[in-house]
Amino acid sequence: MSNNKREYHSPELEHLFLNRRELLKRTGTGLGMLSLSAMLGEQGLLGTPAGAQTATQASLHPLAPHATHFPGKVKRVIHLFMNGGPSQVDTFDPKPMLTQYHGKPLPASLATERKTGAAYRSPFQFKKYGQSGIEVSDIFPNVAQHVDDLCIIRSMHADVPNHEPSLMLLNCGDSQKERPSMGSWVLYGMGTVNQNLPGFIVMCPGGYPIKEGNNWRSAFLPGIYQGTYINTANSRIEQLIENIKNSDLDTKQQRKQLDLVQEFNKKHQADHVQDMQLEARIQSMELAFRMQMEATDAFDISKEPASVRERYGSGTQARQILIARRLAERGVRYIQLWHGAGQPWDNHEDIETNHRMLAKQCDQAIGALLTDLKERGMWKDTLVIWGGEFGRTPVVELQAKANGRDHNHWGFTTWMAGGAVKGGYVHGATDDFGFKAVDKPVHVHDLQATILHTLGFNHEKLTYRYSGRDYRLTDLEGNVVKELLS
Repeated sequence: MSNNKREYHSPELEHLFLNRRELLKRTGTGLGMLSLSAMLGEQGLLGTPAGAQTATQASLHPLAPHATHFPGKVKRVIHLFMNGGPSQVDTFDPKPMLTQYHGKPLPASLATERKTGAAYRSPFQFKKYGQSGIEVSDIFPNVAQHVDDLCIIRSMHADVPNHEPSLMLLNCGDSQKERPSMGSWVLYGMGTVNQNLPGFIVMCPGGYPIKEGNNWRSAFLPGIYQGTYINTANSRIEQLIENIKNSDLDTKQQRKQLDLVQEFNKKHQADHVQDMQLEARIQSMELAFRMQMEATDAFDISKEPASVRERYGSGTQARQILIARRLAERGVRYIQLWHGAGQPWDNHEDIETNHRMLAKQCDQAIGALLTDLKERGMWKDTLVIWGGEFGRTPVVELQAKANGRDHNHWGFTTWMAGGAVKGGYVHGATDDFGFKAVDKPVHVHDLQATILHTLGFNHEKLTYRYSGRDYRLTDLEGNVVKELLS
């Protein structure tokens, strides 16, 4: 008797028996269908109750627009990510007590990552702006002009003072295990209105940051929901998006070639109907073809009037922030802009020089973006987020030149803007020295829950069943911070 087939039955009954591989394949598919059924039931896609998808929305295309749990105020997110951790006490959280204690030990001990020294006052001046009178550092003069539109959270906190786990916590909801990124969750939950562009785009000039593509990966979600990485250090479209044009075939010939490949793919898929990764690859090939015209236009800022380009300013950050507005106009759901690779805001020394330089690279363009969103009628349904993975200490780091700050996860600042959040509002506070969140603390999971709420999601119900468990962005924690909402 062989290992794979019993041999005592008659040949005419051969079709009634399965070898072990076929048995596992067929039963595995059945279990997959049960999981899919449960998942669709939780998402309200099996029936047509109030708020459920219409027949058109329930298209099998994984990027088709989906109904959310309830009507959200936001259709798209622009995430301005200041990689490395900007200093809260040098940007949006002024602390006069640091000036009083400058060069002296603080009266309370601080639980810092490494040995630190005396208090270090901010080298920048803070000024009140707008009707709200909120104070902002002089390194952000253009952003400060919009202070009445900003919802500033001064009481953010994370789990640990290290880049890798803090990046994963902020972007993917878990500091240790690989999980889908926030942009992937949004795309999975909402779909996209433009089938000719990726629904989740990540612009990071100069290469990959720490943890590389894990920051925008889809993990166990189907691959079609992963962020599309663009190196915006390049300005030419052929360099921005590799293989965007075919130098050997025209569009009609490419279409014929792709149709043939896709015909083979569909035949292969017929035997693997529940293979979501295969479906994602097929859809990705179609998307890549459709992107040739749409992406070429979206990333070409030369098509903007000179007055608009001048408003945003020059440099890589200005260019990618302007591109972000063009992508948002074209229906891209989640756009994340990294302020460089590595740790550009990670200023352990020379913080005065480096923070001023970094702020100058993006301040004008951020101000222009906020103005543009209003003028183009996009303000009410766009959410803009600014911040890093953590903040910095109010004292000097002794292992460097003693003119910089170490990592600080105990308290830092993030701000949001758009029609879904309160403008001219400061939420929470750190202590007198800007070290720890002491009033209305907001954990990263709380921020994520609030962001999903503005999009129309109950963060506890936006789930995906994987390995026998329903996963979500906020893991087992997180609360919507209703005070932030307009």
